Formats: sequence, structure tokens, C-alpha cells
Amino acid sequence: MRNYFSFLILFLSVFSFAQTKTTYTVVDNKMTVIPRDLSSSTAGIAAFISTNFKTDNDKIRAAFHWTASNISYDVANMFAVNFNETELEKITKTVQTKKGVCSHYAAVFNDIAKKIGIESYIIEGYTKQNGKVGDLAHAWVVAKIDGQWFLFDPTWGAGYVNNGKFYKKINDAYFKVAPTKMIASHISFDYLWQFLNYPITNGEFYEGKIQINKTKKYFDFEKEIVKYNGLSEIDQLFETAKRIEENGLKNAMILERYEGKKKNIAYLRQSISIDKLNSIVNEMNEAVVLLNDFINYRNKKFKPTFPDEQINSMIQIPREKLIKCQNDIYSIGSVGSENASNLTSIKSSIATALAQAEEHALFVKDYLGKSKLVRKTMFSKVSWFGIPLN
Repeated sequence: MRNYFSFLILFLSVFSFAQTKTTYTVVDNKMTVIPRDLSSSTAGIAAFISTNFKTDNDKIRAAFHWTASNISYDVANMFAVNFNETELEKITKTVQTKKGVCSHYAAVFNDIAKKIGIESYIIEGYTKQNGKVGDLAHAWVVAKIDGQWFLFDPTWGAGYVNNGKFYKKINDAYFKVAPTKMIASHISFDYLWQFLNYPITNGEFYEGKIQINKTKKYFDFEKEIVKYNGLSEIDQLFETAKRIEENGLKNAMILERYEGKKKNIAYLRQSISIDKLNSIVNEMNEAVVLLNDFINYRNKKFKPTFPDEQINSMIQIPREKLIKCQNDIYSIGSVGSENASNLTSIKSSIATALAQAEEHALFVKDYLGKSKLVRKTMFSKVSWFGIPLN
């Protein structure tokens, strides 16, 4: 699956928002003298910010200014995004090289925000400039400052690209933007991250119909975010995919993201099934060890002598474990075609072991129902063979 995270800014005059006069000169100046050793990690940057600034407003400005002024847009690799790169690898590489594309800017800014104690999230979506919808996916950040949600685009706030070259130019138009304004140029794939009580559809974004429409169903995004954070990863993916589909699969970027979420759901479900299968195999092996202990004891004609309850327990415990394994293995779901033969083999092994356990259990039941004199005559000269582990 391919997806491009980038941005394309031609001239400052074409920005969706007017350049705003900064009121953060003191904060910005302080961040320009951060010691070099602290600038080599987000932990060091966050520590410097926390030491020098007290309010969340100043802290988030410091994080934005450092990210936008220190990271240069990697024009050469704008189409060569590594999707196997972990979030930690992405952050570490970007802070050390001071280069990246939009997903790197967002990851670094988001990580600093979290480390200074501010609730924040990376948002993925697409953009519009001069009335034209871009064909590259984009990433930006949302953070909660003094009880309110604001949007930040450290990539667009860092400068612009012209004729294949990146020019640094801090643009405060993309710092601490209200959701009702940011929606003019940025729309998330999942409408949860619009931070609007009346989210707009992808079709409306294309048409520029971004005004609040209270005839729509009210959407309590605050409540939904709390709910989202409480879900498992697979349930988060499911809910996200559902919202993406609901808002209209308007373009290839949205469709690709939707299909990607569904593939991730299938992958996680398969991973869960494989974990369950491994757990079943472990339990089956435990049962086989116990069953083999019983078989060995039976081959010794129940010598040394144990109480009847203990003899019965020796066969019932592995038998019950195997019954559970057999029930569980038929309800684990798909484990993938590459594991299909293993699954079949394990089912067969469980069935074989359980058949033996049932036969030995019947013998024990019959044995315990006889007198001590008769019990001595019940052991044949035939030896029982143990069952191999899986």
C-alpha cells in the first residue's frame, strides 16, 4: 500500500490564511538558544521547554517554533516515505538529521507536546489550496490548550517549496488554529479529528461548503475521543474505517486509507488468532505431558498405590484440558493460508490425544468401580505408548 505524506506550497501569497503577527518573540528567542546537546532528542527539547516556560500556551509555542525552525523539508524524499519506519525511528532520525516530510514534522511536534504534558494527536488527511484539492496525503497535529482544541501544522508553518527547493519561513498562520478555520484547508480522513460538532463531508470540502450546518446530527467529538481512547487497537481501527466510509470515499487517498485500515483489521485479527493458537498448543502440550504421566503410571499397574481420587484426577485433568483445547481451536478464526496446514495438524493431534484420554478415563471409571481383588486382574500385558508433544 502506498500513501504519500507531503505538502506543496508555492508562494506565501497563496496561503489559505493571512500571515499573523507573532506575539511570541520572547518564547521564540529563548528557543533559538537551546543548547545543542538538548536539541538532539525530543526528551532534551521537552526538558528545556518545561524548565523555561510555565504555561501550556508558551510551551506549545516553544515546541512549534523548535520544530518549524529546526527541521528542513526533505524535498528529495518527499515521495519516498518509508512505511516500515516505526514512530520512534521516525522521531529519532528527524531530530538528529533535522530533515523530514510532513509525517516527520508531525511526529516530532506531537512527541514534544506529549513530553511537556499536553494532550495531542497526529492527524492524517489531505488539503486544499487556492480552491484546488491536493493529491498528496498530509499530516498535522491537534493539541488541547487550556481546555480547548487547536490545530497545528508545523510543516506548512516551517516554510515553503519553490522550484524544488525548500525555503525556511516561519508561518504563524498554521500555529494554534481553530478547527472551524483549519477546515478550510485541512480535512482529516476520519471526521472524528475535525473537532467539529457538525463535521463536514469530503464532498462538502471539495465544494468549499465549510459553514456550520446545525441541521446535521450533533456529533459530540469530545465524548467520542474519550470512547476511542478506551477501545482496543482493533476496535479503534474498525470505528475509524466506519467513519471514513461514512464521510464519503471521494478520492484515491481516502479510499487507500480506508482499505489500509481494513487490511490492518484483518492482520490484527489474524495475529490474535495465531496468539490464541499458540496458547492452545501450549495447553495441549501441558495436557499431553500429564496424559503421558498417567500412561506411564498405568503401565506400572498403578504402582505405587495412590488414593482413588488422585488416580481419577491424574486422567481427568489432562482430559478436561484436551476437551477445552478442542473447543477453543474451532473458534479461533483465520490464521492465514501459511498456517492452515499447521492448524489442521494441531486439530488432528488434539483429537488423537483426546481419544486416548477418553479411553483411559473409561478404564479408570471401571477400575474405581471394582473391588480391590478384581482391580488386580484388570491390567493386561499390553503396554500403552505415550503421545509426542507438538
